[in-house]
Order: sequence, then C-alpha cells, then structure tokens
Amino acid sequence: MSVDRVALYPNGLEISSLVYGAWRLLNPPLHGQVPAIQRLLNLCLEHGITTFDHADIYGSYQCEELFGRCLAPALRDRMELVTKCGIRLVSPSRPYHRVKSYDTSTAHILQSVDQSLINLRTDYIDLLLIHRPDPLMDADAVAEAVSQLKRSGKIRAFGVSNFLPAQFDLLQSRCPEPLATNQIEAHPLRPSVFFDGTFDHAQRLRYRPMIWSPLGAGRLWDHSDLSGLLLTRAAELGCSVEGLVLAWLRRHPAGLVPVIGTTNEQRLLAILQDTALRIDAETWHEILQAGMGHELP
Repeated sequence: MSVDRVALYPNGLEISSLVYGAWRLLNPPLHGQVPAIQRLLNLCLEHGITTFDHADIYGSYQCEELFGRCLAPALRDRMELVTKCGIRLVSPSRPYHRVKSYDTSTAHILQSVDQSLINLRTDYIDLLLIHRPDPLMDADAVAEAVSQLKRSGKIRAFGVSNFLPAQFDLLQSRCPEPLATNQIEAHPLRPSVFFDGTFDHAQRLRYRPMIWSPLGAGRLWDHSDLSGLLLTRAAELGCSVEGLVLAWLRRHPAGLVPVIGTTNEQRLLAILQDTALRIDAETWHEILQAGMGHELP
C-alpha cells in the first residue's frame, strides 16, 4: 500500500498524506543506530511516506543531526523535510539556557534554521514551523525572518504549530504568502479540538492541519470504554486499532494529516495496510463520544 500525496493548501507545498515524526530516533529499538534508522527511512519511502517531521529540540537537540547522518543525497531528493523552531530548551546541549522559554525573534529564527540546515545536511527546509505560540511574539519580526529565509531559498514554505486561530491570523496578517499549516495535537482523548474553532478555521482558510500524537501516545489504552470500542470496531472492520484511529482523523473534512512516530517496523507496516480504510459518520461520532466520556448534547 502506497500513501497518497496532498497539497497542504491550494497550489501549495505537496507532502505525503501520512508523515513520519522523527522525535523518537534515540528510543528503542532504534537506539540512535544509523543502519536501523536508514532501514526505517527506506521502508517509509518504499510505501510513499516522503515527509519527515523534525524540531530543533527533539532528542535534546540531537535528532536532527542524527537524521542528517542517515541521509544520503539520493534520499534527500525523494523527501520533504519539516522542522520547527522557537523553543529554548534547558539541556546539556544548550548550557547557556537558564530556563525553558520561547524565542521568535528574527535573529533566533534565522540562527535556528541555519543550525537545522547544518544538522540535516541539506541546503533547504521544505516546511518551517514556529513550534509554540510565543507570548512575546512580534509578528513583524517573524515575518521578516520568513521573508529573508524565502529570499535566500533556505525554506520553501512556512507555518505554525499549536497556534490558536487568533494567533494564526495575527501572523498571517503580516505574511504575504499563506501559512501552510497548523500542526496540533488531536486524537479521541482530545475531543475539545473538534469544538474550539481550530478545524473550522482550517476549513475556512483551506489549509490542512498536521496532527501530532494522533494515537494519543499510548493513552488510548488507559480508558477502557474507548479501547474496548476501538478493539471491537477494528475487529469488525478487519483493521488494526491504529489504522482505525487514523481513519477516524482522516474522516474529518479539514483534511487532517497525521504525523506518526512509531519506531516498530511491524507496527508501521500494519498502519500502512489500513491507509485506504474509510469509516462512516456514525462510527466517527461513536468514537468521539467514547473519547469524551459522555453523549453529545
């Protein structure tokens, strides 16, 4: 089964409709081992997953550089690289960071992108995202950084992550080109995102949200009513629970693009086998209400 390609916004950057998130490259069973990571990258590419999601802080500032060591030039030409910046993490890799904070100044964004290019051993980033809303964000300063990065060819597209609609609109008001996406957390145990205007905003502006932690980071199994329903419906549909949850996300008309982070090859293959799965509206609402823990009003 090969994954489809989608445009993040009309006439915009094309990515794979399933994205691989690189935040767990240091975790078992990969353990940061280059041959194991290269095998996983090739498996993704063989099945049409061409988009790889990073952030400068992943792995305490180590995952980008590790991925870059695994990235042969021939592979770079077959993929889209996404990365994020704007968080200053307290880490042994950044001993001069006294406290976790956000920094969306022009200088910090430019410096972060230059470091990501070095880490990833590439000349350009396909999609740059501001990782978190910064309470001190100067929208003009961010727009200036984006303008410089676009002119220099260091980024192809720009978007945000974890932004509220009003925060998105503020930044969009300063940027001449459409913001490509808003990468947010969504899964059955985070039902509020389906009611707070986030996806209405995406439909109005016709961008596709990217979805981090689409499987709830294992928390789906902590709720017996939800996990029991998922197991029952997956058995009826002849699919994996993971495939069912991803189909549940894809059912939404905003065109959600899940970012998966499994490091288990067999689990990845099981997910790929279910990419054509479609569910009806009644099943969708049944899963939503199981995640909410109560019936719809």
